Amino acid sequence: MDKTLRVGVIGAGHFGRYHALKIKDVRRETLIGLFDPDTKRAAEVAKEAGCPVMGSVEELLAACDAVVVAAPAEYHFDLATEALRAGKHVLVEKPVAATLEQADLLITLAEQSGLVCQVGHLLRYSAEHEAITKRITRPLYIEATRIAPFKPRGTDVSVILDLMIHDLDLVLAIVDSPIAQVDALGAAVSSEYEDIANARVRFENGCVATITASRISLKTERRMRLFSEEGYLSADFGKRELTMIGREKGLPLPGTGGFRREAISWKDHDSLFAEHEAFVASCLDGAAVKVDARAGRRALAAALAVADGIEESRRRMEMSGLIRAGQKTFEG
Repeated sequence: MDKTLRVGVIGAGHFGRYHALKIKDVRRETLIGLFDPDTKRAAEVAKEAGCPVMGSVEELLAACDAVVVAAPAEYHFDLATEALRAGKHVLVEKPVAATLEQADLLITLAEQSGLVCQVGHLLRYSAEHEAITKRITRPLYIEATRIAPFKPRGTDVSVILDLMIHDLDLVLAIVDSPIAQVDALGAAVSSEYEDIANARVRFENGCVATITASRISLKTERRMRLFSEEGYLSADFGKRELTMIGREKGLPLPGTGGFRREAISWKDHDSLFAEHEAFVASCLDGAAVKVDARAGRRALAAALAVADGIEESRRRMEMSGLIRAGQKTFEG
């Protein structure tokens, strides 16, 4: 318990900065340094985090036991691979890779080396995740909405990999069944990739999930509703409020045949801190990795299935004349 994990951060952007600052708060983590090809940005974040700027990825890897890969998504696989081959534990931001073949290689490298490869699906470490999974274990239907105003950050990938993948991962963690079918729609509006998407995911056990993500909305909203034989649950992640209608807990609802209403709320929960503590426990103590490369691969597979569904829907629309061939964006 007295050991300390020497951690480096690759990437000084939005998430890289958060990781660098958070490492300072985790008792058994020491921030060794960070690297970013943007030397000016790297110097700014390093000064704020109180660590040196490294001249290269190789220099950073030589000085640390583990790295956080918080570079743009297109570099996740190459950087995580380099770190694992150098014998370093890895916390890689989502998505774990760009392709399933790349994810499979990361799984193999981590398992053969005995190193930790943890994927940054932050929602798994949140208070709302725990609140939901304590109450609903056998969902029949899930509806998830994650919408936000447009920001340039994150537009190097589609809204599927930027926002929707959070809810895809959470749904996959709740539903213990393979995906059977995906129907999806999406459109690029303000960027090169899809900025709004809707997916209907049917699982082999019969459960259905409808997931909507948008980064071009006028407001921010994060909600999830779940139906099951255990009851009905509604969660507002923004307000940190959850309502459960069931038979186990809460105040009786007159005239409902024995149903009860449970209303709970939760305080701010530092999910990033919890994620880093879990990373340290896995690296130093051998604790099970809560969101490993296999979990990251499953989320990536679902996201790619949604992207394929969008392409199929677009082809049908083009064939019917509903949209022009090759049209990917809205006009006006």
